[in-house]
Amino acid sequence: MSTVEKQKVQTMYGVEPYVETKGEEYMGEPMKKHFTKLLNAWKGELMVSVDRTVDHMKDEAANFPDPADRASQEEEFALELRNRDRERKLIKKIDKTLDKIKDDEYGWCDSCGIEIGLRRLEARPTADLCFDCKEIAEKKEKTVGKG
Repeated sequence: MSTVEKQKVQTMYGVEPYVETKGEEYMGEPMKKHFTKLLNAWKGELMVSVDRTVDHMKDEAANFPDPADRASQEEEFALELRNRDRERKLIKKIDKTLDKIKDDEYGWCDSCGIEIGLRRLEARPTADLCFDCKEIAEKKEKTVGKG
């Protein structure tokens, strides 16, 4: 593979996409190792982000005499905390996914039991539904939301 070709390969969290070999078993050891590495790299990036937020909030915390400045800072912190809460939930989901890999349950649709598919898992490593079941679930969600 030339240097130009290597540059075209998109990495996710520093992990290159998985390349299947012909006749390879779906969710065999090499695939499970790849997704474990990918999920741990993603989790690592999220943890660094959490640490950065804590440091930022400590460094930036100030008691502004002007109420408008104080309100702006509180709003900024509230936004950061909301984002970190989302990331905390995502870390839990990553941990749950890593457990599924250990239990040999990863890569299979929770609803219908078929393979989720390598490309879908590369795009969304925490996916637990195949494309069709996810589409049905989203349609149901939209219908319930309107009712």
